Amino acid sequence: MFDDPFALNSLFGISEQDSSEDSVVDPALEQMYQEFILEASRDPHGKTHFAPDVAQENSDRRENSGDQENQGAQETQGTRENQRSDNLVSASSSQEQSHEYCQADSHQFNPTCGDEVTVRVAIKQEEGKPAVIEQLMWDGHGCSIYQASLSVLHDMAQGKSVDEFMKLHRAFRELMDSRGKGVDDAATADALGDAMAFQGVSRFPMRIKCALLGWEGTRDAVAKALATISPDYQ
Repeated sequence: MFDDPFALNSLFGISEQDSSEDSVVDPALEQMYQEFILEASRDPHGKTHFAPDVAQENSDRRENSGDQENQGAQETQGTRENQRSDNLVSASSSQEQSHEYCQADSHQFNPTCGDEVTVRVAIKQEEGKPAVIEQLMWDGHGCSIYQASLSVLHDMAQGKSVDEFMKLHRAFRELMDSRGKGVDDAATADALGDAMAFQGVSRFPMRIKCALLGWEGTRDAVAKALATISPDYQ
């Protein structure tokens, strides 16, 4: 279906002229990477719906404050929203009791591409053990690269310790700064796993922001959650 690599390039907003730049990525491998990104964006892991339009919700609530039927509908909607994030709601409740859990959000926007995302994480830290990313989910819209990158990140980061995630974040930033050259260390490449598919993306500065958006949002949300659990965390 995608024998022509430029058919994929057009989906990612990469021009034929840009694609003619020198690259250390083998053309066949790069096409495989692009197909992987496209497939990951079609069924992105961790994507859900939890970031409603708060301004619109507040307006609706004021208009319908005296209407019992509408109030009931709002309560039903709230119940559905709670059901979509049962685990995170439970984590937030546990935090109030023991400070072992914390949930935090981070909203990110890429004005050059229009990508927009809210990343939500739940952190668990038991006494004497490292903090762990118990859950990572996100809600937003944008290009194939941004959604595929977040899908890969979801699979890599969920269940990892915060320290392990931060190492992955640094490795992915190194990959994105490589201008298509990849990473020098074989162990780093192995740790990145499927994220190495974005090596070719790193040749295009406008697309690097797309690939990094979810990673930066996750790092921000993790920092916020961990700071609540450990006030001395920087």
